[in-house]
Amino acid sequence: MSAPRRLCPVCRREIAVVAGRFARHDPAGRRVPAELVSCPGSRRQAPYDPALRPALDGLAVPAFPGQLPLF
Repeated sequence: MSAPRRLCPVCRREIAVVAGRFARHDPAGRRVPAELVSCPGSRRQAPYDPALRPALDGLAVPAFPGQLPLF
């Protein structure tokens, strides 16, 4: 299962969001070979998006704790 992707607020590229933070990534554009530079938006806290709700087999996970219906 792949991580959800959102636009980085700094470089405007579509980046994976893992554990509520943008994944580490390089800035857009060309760079000098062997140069390792992370975008300033790397590891930044991703804003909450209610449209991206976790799901289990197509069922939305309820906001309240408890067991999902089995049938």
